Amino acid sequence: MRFDQVAFRYRRRAPWVLHDVTLTVPRGRIIEVNGRNGAGKSTLLRLVAGVVPPVRGSVTGRPSAVGYAPERFPAGQPFTARAYLGHMAAVRGVPPAHIGDWAERLGFTDLLDTRLPDLSKGSAHKAGLIQALLAAPGLLILDEPFAGLDARTRTALPALLAELASEGSTVIVSDHQGDLREVPGVMRWQVAEGTVTDGDLTEEHAVVEVVLPRSQAEDLVTRLKADGYEARCR
Repeated sequence: MRFDQVAFRYRRRAPWVLHDVTLTVPRGRIIEVNGRNGAGKSTLLRLVAGVVPPVRGSVTGRPSAVGYAPERFPAGQPFTARAYLGHMAAVRGVPPAHIGDWAERLGFTDLLDTRLPDLSKGSAHKAGLIQALLAAPGLLILDEPFAGLDARTRTALPALLAELASEGSTVIVSDHQGDLREVPGVMRWQVAEGTVTDGDLTEEHAVVEVVLPRSQAEDLVTRLKADGYEARCR
């Protein structure tokens, strides 16, 4: 997935929230989005998820299955959690059994028959996480997913996200609380002054040499570049 010269503002003549954003979004990685409040982190996540289109530039290569959990789950809906999640499963064409599986993993099983408006903020947030996870997304976007969670779920979530990334999903997370700091291999994007920079550029890099038949080299280089790595054949 790639951003090319992406710019966004919410109204014509309004200030640009983001401008000239060019990024490659690699597969199978966790990406932590950092920046001060109001810098444009949530806007970037909406652009990644496809919730809003860019005003300028292009976003290409988005996976067909996308899961998105906004920072504030819209809990003021006249449904039980089970009915809401059942509807979301039907929309996404996934078996209803997935609801029970994810509810169990996130400690939500006992709340499935609770009306959404009656859920606590943290429990409503879990409902938002479950709906984002239902369809085994190739791209998962979570805006402040740790906010309001109970200690057990908050402790378990980083390993769950790492598991998804190891299976090939790209996981993009806005997290100002630092819950991902102990997860190895996390990439970091910094949002500031309307631009997005790749924090990996400041880290030490290694060069890995691979020897293979020349007939296979071009395909490997293409796949490595698609995953966000610098690669060349010599």
